[in-house]
Amino acid sequence: MAAPPRFAIAPPPKRVVLEGVASYYGERFRGRLTHDDEVFDPDKLTAACNVLPLKTWVRVTNLRNHRRIALWINDRMHPQNKRLIDVSARAARELGFYARGLTRVRVEVVTRREAHHLLDSLGLKFATDTTIKR
Repeated sequence: MAAPPRFAIAPPPKRVVLEGVASYYGERFRGRLTHDDEVFDPDKLTAACNVLPLKTWVRVTNLRNHRRIALWINDRMHPQNKRLIDVSARAARELGFYARGLTRVRVEVVTRREAHHLLDSLGLKFATDTTIKR
């Protein structure tokens, strides 16, 4: 009888997909340090989330208009905040809910490569992980 293999290949991790309400935060927080010790800039494509780990790339889809964007989670929300995610003002504009203030979204954890591909397909270019230019 053959011995079992010493190392088993793990199956790929299941994709994390969450749905909930998104809001945005902007000028009032400009220049403040995020939970990840980055300086918050509402013109960058970043987000705050209490459910997912910091330094996670996510694809956020607005369920009202199906616009989507990749964001870098670098902050936390107030612990009593019931929303799923707070995105930067720039992300809210890109997702088409800046004027409304709130929207229902789908948030999917993606790899850095998938995030770069999505942003590239939208005509957005990376300078660094959190500095994104048109």
